[in-house]
Amino acid sequence: MCPHQQPCPPAHAPDRDAAAVTARGDAQGWVLLCNGIVRFDDTGELLPDGRIVAPHRPTPALVAV
Repeated sequence: MCPHQQPCPPAHAPDRDAAAVTARGDAQGWVLLCNGIVRFDDTGELLPDGRIVAPHRPTPALVAV
């Protein structure tokens, strides 16, 4: 359960990456979010139920010239 005054989004919510960081392993390239997700520098994630989310880096927008 999230202790924040405005609760962090749960791990299954579309905006789950907006949860607060509770621990970090900068040298290893990960952060632990309040909702139990481990997010990696390559944007991959490990969800609390053990599922893996592949890296999902945004693609740059095409600029019309």
